[in-house]
Amino acid sequence: MAMADLASLKRQFIERYGGTEAGIRIYHAPGRVNLIGEHTDYNGGYVFPAALTFGTTMLVRARTDGTMGLASTNFPLAGRIDLKSVTYDPDDEWMNYPKGVVRELMQAGFDLGGGFDILYCGEIPNGAGLSSSASIEVVTAYGLLELNGHPTDTVEIAKLAQRAENEFVGVKCGIMDQFAVANGRRNHAILLLCDTLEYELVPFESGPYRLVIGNTNKRRGLADSKYNERRGECEQAVRDLRAAFPDLGLLGRLTPDELRAHEHLIGNETVRRRARHVVEEIDRVRRSVEVLKRGDLEAFGRLMNASHDSLRDLYEVTGPELDAMVDAARSVPGVLGSRMTGAGFGGCTVSLVHEDAVEAFRREVGARYREATGLTADFYVCSIGNGVERIE
Repeated sequence: MAMADLASLKRQFIERYGGTEAGIRIYHAPGRVNLIGEHTDYNGGYVFPAALTFGTTMLVRARTDGTMGLASTNFPLAGRIDLKSVTYDPDDEWMNYPKGVVRELMQAGFDLGGGFDILYCGEIPNGAGLSSSASIEVVTAYGLLELNGHPTDTVEIAKLAQRAENEFVGVKCGIMDQFAVANGRRNHAILLLCDTLEYELVPFESGPYRLVIGNTNKRRGLADSKYNERRGECEQAVRDLRAAFPDLGLLGRLTPDELRAHEHLIGNETVRRRARHVVEEIDRVRRSVEVLKRGDLEAFGRLMNASHDSLRDLYEVTGPELDAMVDAARSVPGVLGSRMTGAGFGGCTVSLVHEDAVEAFRREVGARYREATGLTADFYVCSIGNGVERIE
């Protein structure tokens, strides 16, 4: 997937909003993939995401009449909104994401001048779990801050974008997506402790191996309801474990040894399995960073596999489509590891595939997946790119 054709986007911007190219600024924010560390974020644990090279391109130009124009090459819906009356409206669909960011910016005291016109072009498939919403939020915040001469602190931008999604759109997402989109760096993954936002950029030297994202094209219908259910189960595990750890606030604080010694305190067997996944998954993230720093991609692939198996067996958030795709991927020679990525119940897998095996991977996994599910998969061969930035 290539970054959008900028000359064509400028023409479309002028056709829609008039004027000339003068004053148009262009920004880009990536999508993201989480390499390992799933359902650990809301448990105060580590995640290990990376920014992708494809994402959302935004063209913006200042106005003087106190309004904002919002349009996208991806959707027919467009609108013009008075900056004095930015409110949530379900009929505004995708536009609620940038509207939420604008409201958060103004509530935080940032002057957005006399308004602006924006044209977005998204290269991320919607509903795939690659953070199209975080991408549009972060590029909007960064671009509007820079356009109006304000500082662009990417950690603060990630927090503001998360607030917009939590409070304006009403999706109770964690911080990982916005953080990775705002702070990614080419050829690095981000070791992020979600509870404190301490982070480290870790070189991801994949040599002859490529990250291949497999989109199941199964919309993640169950993801939201099961997400809330899993959060509740993790909170129950914490309450039960307080018999041994009175001050325990988050499962992510425990080591695997501590959990093994005290998991009998968790009364419900299902809740016990959920806790085991979370604590062991956080440990897998730590070990992933160690093996990558040693350049041991085979060991990293084994940890990816173990992560998926735990999400399937202990956390039960994979579903038949993701399992079918992962099973097919692991049968292809040249694949070091494959796992679901994201909330689960559809969305995407991520696999580490030797460059000489990529075409066979697309062909064989695509055929086996179609045979197993009746669905047609899409595959994206990815590089790890930068976080949000201005394009000169």
